[in-house]
Amino acid sequence: MKRLIPVSLMLLSTTPAFAEQRKSEPPDREVWVTLGTDAVAPMRESFKSAGWDEPATVLAKEHASVFRLRESQLSRLATLMHERFNRCAGFITYDTREEALASLEPAPAVAPQSLVTYTLDNATTVNTLMGTVLESNVRSTITSLSSYTTRYYTSQSGVDAANWLLSKWKSYVPATRTDVTVELFRHASWAQPSVIFTIRGTTLPNEVVVVGGHLDSINQSGSTAPGADDDASGVASFTEVIRAAMARNYRPQRTVKFMAYAAEEVGLRGSKEIATYHKNNGINVVGVLQLDMTNYKGSSTIDVGVVTDYTHAAQNTFLRNLITTYVKIPQTNTSCGYGCSDHAAWHNLGYAASIPFEATVSAGNPYIHTSSDTLARSSGTATHALKFTKIAAAYVAELAKGTAQ
Repeated sequence: MKRLIPVSLMLLSTTPAFAEQRKSEPPDREVWVTLGTDAVAPMRESFKSAGWDEPATVLAKEHASVFRLRESQLSRLATLMHERFNRCAGFITYDTREEALASLEPAPAVAPQSLVTYTLDNATTVNTLMGTVLESNVRSTITSLSSYTTRYYTSQSGVDAANWLLSKWKSYVPATRTDVTVELFRHASWAQPSVIFTIRGTTLPNEVVVVGGHLDSINQSGSTAPGADDDASGVASFTEVIRAAMARNYRPQRTVKFMAYAAEEVGLRGSKEIATYHKNNGINVVGVLQLDMTNYKGSSTIDVGVVTDYTHAAQNTFLRNLITTYVKIPQTNTSCGYGCSDHAAWHNLGYAASIPFEATVSAGNPYIHTSSDTLARSSGTATHALKFTKIAAAYVAELAKGTAQ
């Protein structure tokens, strides 16, 4: 990150004072959500069964509609989207009516992306990074993150989880790596920050590659939300890429940013703010990879479902080629629906985004958004998640290029 940045991007010290403890719940604010057309009737039914007024449509388009809700209603909507459509979250939340209405108009593709060529010619770096990653490290991160009672975006334990991850990522950085920063991205409307790890590019520093997953967890029916698969697994998968990159002195040509997003479960709120910041500041993001749920092997024959909707077709082809060439595991196409994870926040602003999923969407982990989303439901190992660590390592090494030792 550059020095001249807003308060939300300030680089914080590792002293206890930086935690900015927030104990009080925020007021039940008015928010605006966009929801896929197929989910409108189920949402109204769910709200009616809860004794709530039926939300009126503010604006409807062919693919999605805008509704005005209260912030307290978002967790019920998130639960509905999981139970009925197996989406996480499945809707997008906005602070203003104007933002929500504008989002229904498709964003033009970001022009600089046309300059990216999807080549596979950096095998030495790919194999160096892939050869360094370990299942035990991925498993350890999943265990630590899922040990928090909840990582809900308004909870103190959600803040604590972000601070823990910040410290863990900082511990990987050698003192000699002045090209690396680890930061909290503060969000004005809720307590939990997002966490960003940046490696500045050597020759193309103004072109940015993003790898992300969401930090928060949710359980609408109870206070315990371990979120081991959703999405401690995704964060753990790329955390091991960070460790390997630092251990092997990886120097990318393009800038690489690893992001653990806050508040995904309630409408992609953290990733939307971050993607909007990049768009408003003219930051040239040339590719985005999302890891959301990587450790539940829902099929005996398929390891990866490449999501084809609300993603970038050319980058998806690049992703499939990476998997075939380097990871050598079975894959298939799958669809996820409107706003089903943080990749949609980037896609909606015109960026090239892709998401490799742990299975086909219909065969994904049935225990998410409950107290049963534990590591034990994935056989107590991170064997499946390690495959996605390797996918992310290959994606970074071939899109950001660069060398490792």
